[in-house]
Amino acid sequence: MKAAYYERQGKASEVLKLGEFPVPQPGPGEVRVRIHASGLNPSDIKARTGFSAAAAFPLVIPHQDGAGVIDAVGVGVSQTRIGERVWLFEAQYRRAFGTAADYAVVPAQQVVLLPDNVSFEVGACLGIPALTAHRCLFADGDIKGRAILVHGGAGAVGTAAILLAKWAGAWVATTVSTPEQADAARRAGADLVIQRWSEDVAAIVKAETGQRGVDRIVDVSLQDNLDIDMGCLANGGIISAYAVASAADQLSVPLLQAMIAGCTFRFVYIYTVPAAAKSAAVSAISRCLADGAYVPTIGMQVSLDAIVDAHEAQESGRVIGKILVKPRP
Repeated sequence: MKAAYYERQGKASEVLKLGEFPVPQPGPGEVRVRIHASGLNPSDIKARTGFSAAAAFPLVIPHQDGAGVIDAVGVGVSQTRIGERVWLFEAQYRRAFGTAADYAVVPAQQVVLLPDNVSFEVGACLGIPALTAHRCLFADGDIKGRAILVHGGAGAVGTAAILLAKWAGAWVATTVSTPEQADAARRAGADLVIQRWSEDVAAIVKAETGQRGVDRIVDVSLQDNLDIDMGCLANGGIISAYAVASAADQLSVPLLQAMIAGCTFRFVYIYTVPAAAKSAAVSAISRCLADGAYVPTIGMQVSLDAIVDAHEAQESGRVIGKILVKPRP
């Protein structure tokens, strides 16, 4: 099979290569998926660059997310799964080989049925963004009728959060930085779109919620947004943070203000979310897909040969929407 890989961490143009590998065989409890689309995430960039840790393997085929068709199963997995259209997640977590290849072998529980009316491209947009958004939104209960603020509503997790929150019956405000991002957030269904750098986010949110504030905040940059969050949050509200700009980031919390507000801080790293919560997220995402309510923005699609371009685009932040790599036409 053809695959992209790296043998050392570093810049995409310097370390990413293409090569031929033996087609992998599924072991006990595993399935093999013929990949039609591979989803690129910031965590794939961080793994390649050594953001938080050295590489755990001498050779890595990157990417956690993807979609395709099961074409082989290992011992303990029903043969009836062969031929299923699926999306998969955490393909490269604690494993050397991910989805930037013609085939990926993963544990069967990380491979989820993709409805016939949902494209492989949409399937490859799920995984980390959708699971992360679900955890941020639903870890503390149902959000129907609740008010939600999503920072960075045009990003992969931000878009997923808007889509899932609207599907669940919430009112959703979001912050963006450009008119193009605003358009993407509106397409996802946001009820209120606020320009992060030119408008008073807290004042607008409070005015739109009758001065009550929002019940949940999904935050891509808590260090930058903490003051805004405290100004937007309803009493007893919850701030869920899922990303950092640096592994050394620190945060000073206004303790008295937080105590008076009765707020909760939740930190989400999807790889360590409990299995039961992840299973609940998979179930909810599947229902959202079946209802036709999960329609993400896809900003860039390239062939496997152009994976360096995809990684550089992800790092630059210039692409609005999900970036996909296509191992096959």
